[in-house]
Amino acid sequence: MANSITGLPGGVEGLSSNRLEKDKKADKTMGQDAFLELMITQLKNQDPSAPMENGEFLSQMAQFGTVSGINELQKSFASLASSLQSSQALQASTMVGRQVEIESPKLKLVDGQNTPFAFEVPAPAGAVRISIQDDTGQTVRTQTLGQTGAGTHDASWDGLNAVGERLPAGNYTVKIEAAIDNKTQALTSLVRADVESVSLPRNGLPPVLNLADYGALNMDAIRRVM
Repeated sequence: MANSITGLPGGVEGLSSNRLEKDKKADKTMGQDAFLELMITQLKNQDPSAPMENGEFLSQMAQFGTVSGINELQKSFASLASSLQSSQALQASTMVGRQVEIESPKLKLVDGQNTPFAFEVPAPAGAVRISIQDDTGQTVRTQTLGQTGAGTHDASWDGLNAVGERLPAGNYTVKIEAAIDNKTQALTSLVRADVESVSLPRNGLPPVLNLADYGALNMDAIRRVM
């Protein structure tokens, strides 16, 4: 005899109530296993004269399948993110003690050493002009290169001024311009920095490299590892 309120057979209603009560106490949600058990029991005990519609059955199954698929997808993404972060942390740790190349106009001159840098040319240039300025903005050295092809080009400053005198160690600025299509265009300068340490954020962000004289930069700011 079906219950006049629920429309379910008495046995099914009792099983449904008991199972739902257990699930409610466990986590207040009905799991897919519980749903399938109730569905099969209901199919076995349904009124042959008024069976459950196929569309309703498939719709409920699809809903549970979608939720399950989303949960599995979220777990996969979380696992992938964790793996990528671990890989990045390992890669970053291998850079400690090495030099990297970053985009910056700031040059660090050390006594008795040449200062290497690089610049990027977006298209073939008729001429490239390199200017070195001190901390007051005064130009202390210039150099002009001839025709230069597109790409990244290495250069170096020997620490001397325009008359061949050695300048004191410290911070300088490099400015590079090129004549491209009969127009003067500023070029991107790349300088080298020592990696002193690596910081690993706790919020899932990528590792941060702590560079001597240049501060903290993300991994994606590194152009080349020397």
